[in-house]
Amino acid sequence: MNDKILEMKCISKSFPGVRALADVNIDLQRGEILAICGENGAGKSTLMNILSGSYAEGDFSGEIWIDGHPIKFQSTSDAKKVGIEMIYQEISLHLDLSVAENLLLGTLPNTRFGFIDWQRIRKEAREALSLVGLNVDVATTVRRLSTSQQQLLTIARALIRNPKILVLDEPTSALTESETQNLLSLIRGLRDQGISCIYISHKLEEVFTVADRVVVLRDGRLISTNERGCCSRNQVVEDMVGRRIENLFPKETVEIGAEVLRVEDLSVPHPFTSRKKILDGVSFSVRKGEILGIAGLVGSGRSELLGAIFREITEGVRGRMYLEGKEVHFASPGSAKRNGLGLLTENRKRSGLVGTMDIAGNISLASLQQILRGTFISHSKERDLAESYSQKLSIRAPSIATNVMRLSGGNQQKVVLAKWLCTRPKVLLLDEPTRGIDVGAKVDIYRLMTDLAKEGVAIVLVTSEMPELIAMSDRLIVLSNGKIRKEIAGGNVTQEEIMAAIANV
Repeated sequence: MNDKILEMKCISKSFPGVRALADVNIDLQRGEILAICGENGAGKSTLMNILSGSYAEGDFSGEIWIDGHPIKFQSTSDAKKVGIEMIYQEISLHLDLSVAENLLLGTLPNTRFGFIDWQRIRKEAREALSLVGLNVDVATTVRRLSTSQQQLLTIARALIRNPKILVLDEPTSALTESETQNLLSLIRGLRDQGISCIYISHKLEEVFTVADRVVVLRDGRLISTNERGCCSRNQVVEDMVGRRIENLFPKETVEIGAEVLRVEDLSVPHPFTSRKKILDGVSFSVRKGEILGIAGLVGSGRSELLGAIFREITEGVRGRMYLEGKEVHFASPGSAKRNGLGLLTENRKRSGLVGTMDIAGNISLASLQQILRGTFISHSKERDLAESYSQKLSIRAPSIATNVMRLSGGNQQKVVLAKWLCTRPKVLLLDEPTRGIDVGAKVDIYRLMTDLAKEGVAIVLVTSEMPELIAMSDRLIVLSNGKIRKEIAGGNVTQEEIMAAIANV
């Protein structure tokens, strides 16, 4: 190919105290899928925010050329005018408007009498949804859609504008496996129609499935650009992290001790359907030093299982729990925490972090009793506690006084983990602990899980990444339609065996 639709030349961007991009050069061919990989904080989002017009001309140095002509953007609308559409990882929709209104907002057609042409709107909305294979009523309010449906709606909204360049930032983070495959097929189809795509993802399996070329950024600099067939996954990982990673999943054999937590006949009612249960008679146990994996599709009840154990979900919950052989009745998450449980939730920004606080405040949040001097918080104790765990987890930040929202996703996740490690848990419940973080940070978290297991902590792991689940679990239980379908020993289990159990084959 020698038909460049986009060139970004010598792009540099700085924030106070941080060089986000340094003389980055990339190009995009017409009808090409270009993957951009890198750790959190490598500069991927900054580069794409420049391309999408979020940073205006003058806020950065360098040039943007479209179809062989230099272009200057003052806003995102300028980028849209030349055919650039951005799909962000964080879904941005008007939840209380309908699907059709979200799709055509700002371009609602009128009848010849000046009224909104709702018949045409519904027709165009159905056509847009068909592009992404989303089968929902266009009159439905967006709030009623699942996260994955909302993501597909966002993509449909971009496609309806007939873009030349489509930028997708972690587009599959909220999608199921089947939805992910459908989306990858859709992207390949767009390429065949001549639409150029920039694909940003931490999931290298997707990158090597869909991309034509792979660009790697590290610390704001361009490290490598390769045709997909001319580089290996290991090489991409090494380019991303700047070091050789011998073992992506550093799981070690740990002596499994006595039972720590046992759950018997746990049931959780469906919040909207009275005759249906999210969980129905679930029983299992986990032992000291054991990592118990929970396999299942999105919607199988995995997150609800952890939420019910930790008492984040209480209404209508039935069942019994035993901690170190004694029956326990937790009245609240605080009670569960005091008895030795910790829960890392799947959405760190919504329920794991306090975005207005710094690193130190977030790390100490679940351990205030440890840092009190009388009835007041001792800031020196808080600082010492935060420094200790920041070093232990290799949290990369200028200082523990840094606002937590200025950190990369991987470092934010480490802060949430540090918060729970401060409580010295007996049982750690991990819900999607590596979602949306880079390869280097994932390896750090895997090592931490192994270290905790060595110390005798019992870990319950929920993850949608099957290789991660298989590699890190000593034992797995398969959850499907609210019931445990099978228990599988770790080690030689295959993805096919797990999926067969999920499908109840």
